[in-house]
Amino acid sequence: MRRKFVYEIAGVSAGVVLTALGLDMFLIPNKIAAGGVSGIAIILHYLINVPVGAAMLVLNVPLFAMGIFRLGLHFGFRSLFGTISLSLAVDALAPFLPVPTHDLLLAGLFGGVLVGLGLGFVFKYQGTTGGTDLLAAVLRTYTGVNIGQLLFLVDATIVITAGIVFDSAELAMYALITIFITAWLIDMVQEGFSYTKAFLIISSRPAEISAAIVEGLNRGATAWPARGVYTGVEKEVLLSVVNRSEVTRLKDIIYNVDPHAFVILADVHEVLGEGFTEYK
Repeated sequence: MRRKFVYEIAGVSAGVVLTALGLDMFLIPNKIAAGGVSGIAIILHYLINVPVGAAMLVLNVPLFAMGIFRLGLHFGFRSLFGTISLSLAVDALAPFLPVPTHDLLLAGLFGGVLVGLGLGFVFKYQGTTGGTDLLAAVLRTYTGVNIGQLLFLVDATIVITAGIVFDSAELAMYALITIFITAWLIDMVQEGFSYTKAFLIISSRPAEISAAIVEGLNRGATAWPARGVYTGVEKEVLLSVVNRSEVTRLKDIIYNVDPHAFVILADVHEVLGEGFTEYK
């Protein structure tokens, strides 16, 4: 248990450092306020010359207070650790880091990549960095609106405000690009890259296809009974998960056995269990 806790804290710490690098090297110097508490902090930094990390920490205090009041004491040590350590890392690293580019597109892209990877690691290892996701969760208790919608509204408001404050519609548009990249990478880190494929196979010869999969690919399959709504015919549906390199071979196996099989092929982002990745 202690080993897992240390492992998770190390993961959150790595995520915090990556996020701080993205902010300090790309987003803050280029005035790209890509939503969230960090976006508000960047606006305040240029308005009243307050350090971004310090502003983030101050802004998160009332958010945590509201969260405790509305949601209870379940945020945990990792959330507090992630929030404080990110604020400290942003200000501590800033004086020592270069600013590789002032091209807004490059800054938005690379800043989004680093922040997305960083927050992805933080979330993957059971941490948070406070911010607008906490605000959205609190607002949901009052409004009942979907958290994703609330996050979008909050971030959009911050981006529009930044565009007005910095008198630049371009900065707002680059911030939106950064938000999309960040969100995509957060999901990618948590769900994993799509390296496997899932086959759903509907056939009149499921037993033969199952045997061919085991013999030809050394993979398993799961079968469950189903009934066609249009035909009313009872059939078995097979589920088999394979690596990308095995996709063509499995198609050949299926259609060599049953040329009339109905097959659905889908991306699988993570597979845990025998023959694939072990859960740690």
